Amino acid sequence: MLLTHEGRSPRVAAGTRVAPNAVLSGDVTVGSNCSIGFGAVLTAESGPISIGDNCVIMDAAILRGVRANPLHVGENVLVGPHAYLTGCRVARDAFIATGATVFNGATVGARAEVRINGIVHIRTHLPPDAVVPLGWIAVGDPAEILPPEAHERIWEIQKQLDFPGYVFGVERAPEGGSIMPRVMPRYARFLVRRHAGDG
Repeated sequence: MLLTHEGRSPRVAAGTRVAPNAVLSGDVTVGSNCSIGFGAVLTAESGPISIGDNCVIMDAAILRGVRANPLHVGENVLVGPHAYLTGCRVARDAFIATGATVFNGATVGARAEVRINGIVHIRTHLPPDAVVPLGWIAVGDPAEILPPEAHERIWEIQKQLDFPGYVFGVERAPEGGSIMPRVMPRYARFLVRRHAGDG
């Protein structure tokens, strides 16, 4: 399904397959000889998406372009089922496995691999040829690649990357507090308003 969003419609090169229940919404450009799988969602929420030639976006993957962070996938990239990419750049020949997540402002270098359930955190720069093992986390610039049990070190780096400020434009809540009461009403209104005319 190709949806117009804010006056922009997806552009799909000849020879590319889009599954009948995949959704491409807004300023999305897909190159030639690509396959967009069943249930995949490519939504140019508030920023564009571009997919290079010879890419496979597998079933139920979600790719989202956001303001200040367009999503770009280079040539010859595989994005596995249930992967989630938002506002990031993935260089050519990279492999993003099943369930992997790449967050806003992150870059994945050429030929890098983010294996099953791996995470590339916000504003993290994963160099070319790097490997994020199954379930591990890449965090920082340059990236440190750490196992999930290294929570203290991950948080030490992650806190400085300022997720609340970078993504939502708010200060981190004090200990025991939450940004959610401030952020969610505004974010929900934003989404409702922006998608009111989709079709």
